[in-house]
Amino acid sequence: MPTLYHAPNSRSTSILVLIEELGVADSIDVIGVTVDRQDGSGGPDPRNPHPEGKVPYLTDGNDHVRERGAIVAFLTDKFPEAGLGRPAGHPQRGAFLSWLFYYQGVMEPVLVLDWAKIDHPVLDATFRDLDAVFARLSEALDGQPYLLGEDYSAVDLLLSSPFHWLPDAMPEQPSVQAWIRRCADRPAFKAVTERERS
Repeated sequence: MPTLYHAPNSRSTSILVLIEELGVADSIDVIGVTVDRQDGSGGPDPRNPHPEGKVPYLTDGNDHVRERGAIVAFLTDKFPEAGLGRPAGHPQRGAFLSWLFYYQGVMEPVLVLDWAKIDHPVLDATFRDLDAVFARLSEALDGQPYLLGEDYSAVDLLLSSPFHWLPDAMPEQPSVQAWIRRCADRPAFKAVTERERS
């Protein structure tokens, strides 16, 4: 059985939402662990096999998966019947993978750099700036409710996730704001958020 190592109210919360969306909570073991927090709380947990003590971390037999985009691809491929991924051979497979990698390689670094107030032309040239990221999202959502079209997918879950936790980072574009609200209005998101708060 796959095992997810999770710390409440962390990046791994989005993987709990994915598991809920996939309808496979009874097929994945979730082990709560502690992690170092920015406020100085928490700390390393010997139960967590992640090589850097981070979450989320997924094991499936001898296979180990880290980084949210990789875990999203792994789980949506493993449970394709939910329709949240785009399996090999699907006409949107490339777009699906591109958004996952865009999140990990561009969007999250840009959000973190902006939050930390770090600005440099080399960083902008390498990763883009926040305005470019928001413009890309707005462009993708022009005339459609979700990043891949009419249907919600795991890329919507992943790319909307930071704005649920960092409302100050909310983009100004109305189409992007409406998309974030649609993603937050899903029953799986509400259920996991409620559990994490209690």
